[in-house]
Amino acid sequence: MARAKRGKPHKQAKVHDRRSKDLPRNAEVAAVEVDDPLALEPGEKIVTLRSIRNDPLARLHTHRQIDEAQYQGGRAFQDDWEKAERGPQAVDPTREYVDGARAREPITERQRKAVLRLNRAERELGADGSALVHEVLILGMTMEQIGQRRGLRGQRWIDYFARRFRECLDRLALIYGFATEKR
Repeated sequence: MARAKRGKPHKQAKVHDRRSKDLPRNAEVAAVEVDDPLALEPGEKIVTLRSIRNDPLARLHTHRQIDEAQYQGGRAFQDDWEKAERGPQAVDPTREYVDGARAREPITERQRKAVLRLNRAERELGADGSALVHEVLILGMTMEQIGQRRGLRGQRWIDYFARRFRECLDRLALIYGFATEKR
């Protein structure tokens, strides 16, 4: 009886660990697996460290308190906020010097679209939800700080704000297309 030929063994993508071993004393990091930008073969991954100290959204995602769609919806909101924001700008030494004030630069199409998406998000989240999302995603506040700011203390209020924030992230995931409506 002839022996059955074996095919090539299934090659599993390697995961390279490139985590730093010397971290600052007050660092708060979490290991994440990402695509290797220097990979020779598609699908190779590396393990890197992500700072979660000043990023409430990353902290919730790392501790599995929100899912991937909620995380991506929150990041899209933050991205739109950064695009739409027209804060202080640096002086451009290459521009011609003019006595007095500079003329304002025109609003770009990206900024206009970002503002339209933010307006839609604000309408769908409502005044309270919009304020909560802004406090967490833009100002980086914790649920306890939000409660103290509103004069509401105690674990029940912290739990309420956390639950309400996850509901808002669900709505943002729908708005930005990272999730679909439940049937």
